[in-house]
Amino acid sequence: MKILVVDDDSTLRLTVRLALESRSYQVDEAEDGLAAIETFEKNGPYDAVILDVNMPRMNGIDALAAIKEKDPKTFCLILTAYSDVKDAIVAIKHGAYDYLEKPVDATRILKLIDQAIQARNMVEIAGNSAPSLEFAKGRSMIGGSTSIKKIYDITYKLAKVDTPVLIRGESGTGKELVAQALHYNSPRKKNPFVAINCAAIPENLIESELFGHERGAYTGADKKKIGKFQYAASGTIFLDEIGDMSLPMQVKLLRVLQEKKFTPVGSNQEVPCDVRVIGATSRPLEEMIDNGSFRPDLFYRLNVLPIKLPPLRNRKEDIPSLVEFMINKFNKSHSRAINCIDDAALASLRSYSWPGNIRELENVIEHAFIIEVSDTIQISSLPDQVKESSGEQATGSNPSPSNSSFDLLTDVSQLNYPQLKEQFEKEFIIRALKAFDGKINQTALNTQMTKVTLLRKLERYGINPKDFKSTT
Repeated sequence: MKILVVDDDSTLRLTVRLALESRSYQVDEAEDGLAAIETFEKNGPYDAVILDVNMPRMNGIDALAAIKEKDPKTFCLILTAYSDVKDAIVAIKHGAYDYLEKPVDATRILKLIDQAIQARNMVEIAGNSAPSLEFAKGRSMIGGSTSIKKIYDITYKLAKVDTPVLIRGESGTGKELVAQALHYNSPRKKNPFVAINCAAIPENLIESELFGHERGAYTGADKKKIGKFQYAASGTIFLDEIGDMSLPMQVKLLRVLQEKKFTPVGSNQEVPCDVRVIGATSRPLEEMIDNGSFRPDLFYRLNVLPIKLPPLRNRKEDIPSLVEFMINKFNKSHSRAINCIDDAALASLRSYSWPGNIRELENVIEHAFIIEVSDTIQISSLPDQVKESSGEQATGSNPSPSNSSFDLLTDVSQLNYPQLKEQFEKEFIIRALKAFDGKINQTALNTQMTKVTLLRKLERYGINPKDFKSTT
């Protein structure tokens, strides 16, 4: 990670530089705003720039504006004396990530840099992966498609304003992760981010869940409850599947957006509300407005500057880099050393339609990790529905499951863990026996199972290793 430190005080620059280099960051220096811009043009881009406010030739605020114009993704931290705090706040409004009062504390500046990295990484993966994926420090954006670059830019811009946001896209495209990116890159980043799935809460409970209730408000309400809007005070609330919200609840939400206050269930007292609202949906809201199931006034309130996430089938040029990221991820979680994916397997991934989007791609790559015995993902390790998309079919005389249990990962109605666990195990053993010509010792050694465990499971699932011996 590259960081540029800009201050006319050489001693302060040295102090900051030593602190950053203790974390192995690459650090350059500049003595004023003009020198900072020249260094940025010559040696940039930089991941972060640390700027003093008061400097000769060009002050930090003007330098900030110039740097942000050259690269809006650069995170800028402002150093300021106590008397210049107002200037630092102005700088934040113009795109600075945060400010730090002098004298500089090394621990504090490292903490701010870490927060900046976390915020940047949230944006970088916003449209590129499911919400459960983590991102390593300093990694670049996954994928270079035009559509993803647009998502990056609009997310960055919307993070700097406080307007409600509507995120739209199919299931599995990463809507919650975009909401997190908006929050962690906003002035609200130090306050709570609260996510609610409106489709998962019964209609008779959602008002209490969002706005809280008083003791005795209804049968079973034996104590006062704080709602999510109050819990998210000064932060962000993410209402996933907002299209599933009932019309009465839509009215109450609209009132919160318009008047910045709400009334808990069973209470006569209004509660002020300082919360940014981000909604998300995969449903056709325009059609719902036409049939009367979604309020147009709520839609227009949320839809000021919407974010539309593209489905994976429309950004297939990003599949190689997404697969590379997932291989690195699963190498760690599965203690494997898979190097890459072969051309035939990658071509199969490119030809598939991806109805489950990036979440489905992640399931497919993990499926391959469980099945694959070599250090390269082969097409034979992919689920049948993916292989079929490229005309590949399972071949060979050895028995194999007609319906891969791993394929059920994309069918939520079939997610029965105990049953699937056994199916996964059986299919894994069958494919491992195929790979090692039915040899029990080789199969046990290469799958990191003990021979006793393998024999026990062969007996349990009625698998005969002789069925997998080569006939040649």
